[in-house]
Formats: sequence, C-alpha cells, structure tokens
Amino acid sequence: MLDTLGFICMIWWYMMLFHLLHADFQCMEYTQESPIINVNVDWRKMELSWESSRNFSEYKCTIMGRDVERIGIEVDSPLCSFREELQKPLHKGLFFNIEVPNTNISKRCSFLPGGMNGSAIENFSCVIYNIFLMNCTWQAGRDAPADTQYFLYWQKSRDEEKMECELYIKDENFRNMGCIFQNVSIGIEKAYFLVNGSSKDSLIQFYDEYTDLYKIEILTAPLNVTADCTRDSVGCIITWHPPLTSHVEEAKCFQYEISIQNKDEPKEEKELPCVRDDRYEFQNYNEKKRYILKIRARGKNCLVSTNWGEWSEPIEFGQGKDYFIFVILFLIALGTISITLLLYCLFKRCCSSKNIFPPIPQPRDKFNVLTDEDIQTEYVNLSTEFQTEEITAIEE
Repeated sequence: MLDTLGFICMIWWYMMLFHLLHADFQCMEYTQESPIINVNVDWRKMELSWESSRNFSEYKCTIMGRDVERIGIEVDSPLCSFREELQKPLHKGLFFNIEVPNTNISKRCSFLPGGMNGSAIENFSCVIYNIFLMNCTWQAGRDAPADTQYFLYWQKSRDEEKMECELYIKDENFRNMGCIFQNVSIGIEKAYFLVNGSSKDSLIQFYDEYTDLYKIEILTAPLNVTADCTRDSVGCIITWHPPLTSHVEEAKCFQYEISIQNKDEPKEEKELPCVRDDRYEFQNYNEKKRYILKIRARGKNCLVSTNWGEWSEPIEFGQGKDYFIFVILFLIALGTISITLLLYCLFKRCCSSKNIFPPIPQPRDKFNVLTDEDIQTEYVNLSTEFQTEEITAIEE
C-alpha cells in the first residue's frame, strides 16, 4: 500500500513539475486520417511513444530544434527513446516527427514553452568547489515582474529523482538568485538543471540546462608538496600528491603546472613547466638562493575539468644569501656611532675647559701688596698728575 502511494506521489510530482513549465505539446497531421494517434512524451526518460491503428514493421522518429542537430532514429515499434542521443535544453522548444517509411503517413508534434517573453532567468552558471560543494547563481529576467520568484530543481542523472534547492541565496528583495548544494558527487552522466518561476501578474518562462559536472569543478590544490634538496645533489626533487576529487583518484588523470620563483631576485615572466607525474626535478637549483614553490593541477584525458585549479600554499626551500654577518656588523657600527654622538653631545652641553681645567691659585706677594694708605696716595697723585697748573704773573 505504501509503495503504491509513493509511486503515485512521484508521478504526481513530475506532472506538477512539468505542468509548471508552461509549455504546450501539440501534434498535427500531414494527412487527413493518420493511423498514428495518442502521441505522448516522457520528458524524464526522453521517450516518444504513440499508438497506431495499423501494424507497420518500421517507424522513423526525428527530433530537431533551434540549436539541436536533426536526430533520426529507426525503430520497429511505436516507441522512440532519445535518452542517449538527446541531452539538450527544452526552453528553446523542440519538434518531433513520426513517419512510416515509403508512405505518406507522418505526424509532427511540437513542444513550445509558454510564458511572458524576457521573464526567464539569465546568466545561469554553477561551480563545484571544495570537492563536495556546488554553487549555482542566476539573474532575474530583464522583463520579469517585480514579484517574480524563482525555484531551482536539479537531477544528477536520469535514474535519480529531481530535487529542489534546499538552501537558496536571496537578494535584498528576498528573491531567490542562487543555490548552495552540499554533498555533491560527480557522475558520468550530464546533470539536468531546471529553473522556473511564478508571479501573480503573468506566466514565467522556464530555463533548463544539461551540464557535465566534472567540467564545472574547481580542482583543489595538490597535497603534501615537498622539496628535497641536498648539497651533494645536482638538482632538487619536488614531490606532491594529486588533488582530492569525488570521482577520480588516479594520478595519470592530472597535469601539473609548477611555479618556482627566486625570492631574492625580481620576478621574471617565465614559461612554467608542466608535467604528468607527481615528481619533478628542479635542475637549476642553487643552494645559496631562496625559492618559493607552488603547484596547481587540471584534468588530462579523463573526466576531470581541463581548467587550472587552485594553487597550493607557497613553500620556501634553499638556504638563500647569508645576511646574518652583514646585519651584525651593521648593528655594531650603528651602535658605535650612536654612542659616540651621545657622548659628544653630553660633553659639549655639560662640560667646558674651565670646569675641566680650573686656574691654579697663586701665592700672595707680600712685598708688592699695597696698603690702604698707598692706594689713597696713589689715587691723589694720579689726580694731581692729570691737573693743569696755570701761573699768572703780576707786574707792579
């Protein structure tokens, strides 16, 4: 009972999902009375089925679209499956054609999305990072009403159920503009993404896309990067481990780019070496120099992204120039000059020749010492000496 109820709920969910796509599936006949009737499309399995009032040994199904190459399949029963051949989006519309070879019996059906033009999302993109996390973002349609709200569904493969986003990224108007997925694993099939919308004013066009998850992954940095350098060796042996992914562990699936910069010299634009192994011999190693090493990876001949991933954390190796002795000598010279200048300033400010060499007192000359009377007499004589004597003669 529970299994039956679950199956009914799943069918109802898919019917509601594609009902929200606002698309019309219509068929028209090239002949007045065609034995091909009741055409149906299973969008989940991408299967085209129909009924026929006459028994034919062969049918030919054709599917085409604006950016879809014309795909034709010949079958011996009223069922065509485009599961492997067609992994194209539906939002641009598709056309199906069913015909019986060597007759004029055919029927053409069209899948044309509805909704307001310019209301579907734009610039949809997803990226996988940190192995298990996926971030998808988009922009609102240029002509979408202000109250439009968008919803994202995705399906890892055709055999798995569609899931709605559990953690939306919202803008300032609380409109869903992105989604964060956790515990994402990469498979060999294309993943299917569908974003539809709702508004009170009008129907909103949907957007869908098929994507290889491995192509949108940003590879993590290589692990355990080490540089083994010795004075006796001609070169320096650099080793590392492949980056972690959720679906590939073989080292042969990666290509590595190695960046080695001389720390003591200006950076120069050099062609970075690329290797397939997880080992590299740096032959231009000079033990008297200091180097900065970092490595990144990308996929090669495997289901791994061909875009370069993240750089590893820079590590340094090599002895570099011995600046210790020069630093010590410089500090000694600087200290000596500073102390000398300090002593000079103190000496100049606080000391003088008189303070350092005071005059030596002389013994008193008793013989040449003048008394107070001598000083007075000498003063009188000195005054008299400078006076002018005038004599007037009187004749009787």
